[in-house]
Amino acid sequence: MGRKMEWAGREKHMRGIPRKMVFLAVGAFAKAVATLLNTTSVHNADTLIRLVRSRPPGIPLLTVSNHMSTLDDPLLWGFKGFPSLDANLARWVLAAEDICFKNSVLTYFFRLGKCIPITRGAGIYQEYMNEALQCLNNGAWLHTFPEGKVSQEDAPIRRLKWGTASLIVRAHVTPIVLPMVHSGFEEVMPEKFFLDRRPPFPLCNKKIKIMIGQPLEFDIPKMTELAISKSSGDVFSSTTTSRGWPVISFYGLDLDEAAQRYLYSSISEEIQSAMEELRSSLK
Repeated sequence: MGRKMEWAGREKHMRGIPRKMVFLAVGAFAKAVATLLNTTSVHNADTLIRLVRSRPPGIPLLTVSNHMSTLDDPLLWGFKGFPSLDANLARWVLAAEDICFKNSVLTYFFRLGKCIPITRGAGIYQEYMNEALQCLNNGAWLHTFPEGKVSQEDAPIRRLKWGTASLIVRAHVTPIVLPMVHSGFEEVMPEKFFLDRRPPFPLCNKKIKIMIGQPLEFDIPKMTELAISKSSGDVFSSTTTSRGWPVISFYGLDLDEAAQRYLYSSISEEIQSAMEELRSSLK
C-alpha cells in the first residue's frame, strides 16, 4: 500500500476535498457526542484554541494527553468553541497501525483524517516516526498519546514512551508542548461493555472533563549538554541492553545511545509530572 497510503494524507490529494469531507463528518460527530449527547467541561480551553489558531508561523505545536478510550481522538476536539470542522487547523495524530490501518478502506479514511500509523514495539526510530517529525518540521500541530495504549483505570499517569521526547529533541524548531488530561471517555466508550466488548455506539449522558495545562518549555541545547555529561561512561547492563540506536548530532554535539536515553527520559519525566498534576486537578 506504499508506506500505508502516505499520498492520501497529503494536503493537495484531490484538491483536499476528501480530507475536508472527512473532517466535516468526523468533526460533526465529535461535536454531537461531546456537547449534545454528553456534558463536557474544559479548563483553560482558550490556551489550546489560541495555539491552534494563531501561534507564530513556523512554530510547531505538540499536544500530549492520557489515553482513556479508542474515541479520545476525535472526541477530545468536540468541545464547544473548538474549530473541529476545519481540516486545515486540525491536528496530525499518531494512531495504532494494528487498529486503524488494518485494510485499504480504513487506511485511506484515517490518512484523510491526518493520522500517521505507528507500529507498536517497533521503536522510536521506526520509519513512521519520520513522518511525525516532518509534520513538526513543517510547523504543524501533532497530538500524541505518550502512554502508548488505552487504560481505563483511575490511576496515575504511567511511564511515558520515549517516542514523543525524541520528536521534541529532533524537531528543527523545538515545538510548543502542551499537556492535557481528560476523564469520562472511558464511560462514553468502555472497553468492556457487553461480553467484554466495546459498545457499537458511544454512550450518552456522561460527564467529560478536560484539563488543559500551560505550555512546557524545554531548553534542548542545555539539556543535551547535561545528558552527554551525565551519561558519559555509562555501560549497558543486562537490564538495559543496547537497542542499536544511531548516534545523532545536535548543536554540534554527538549523542550516543546512553546520552539519548538520559535526555529522552528527562523530557518524558517532566511531561509525565505535568500530566499527573493536571490529573490530580480533575478530582
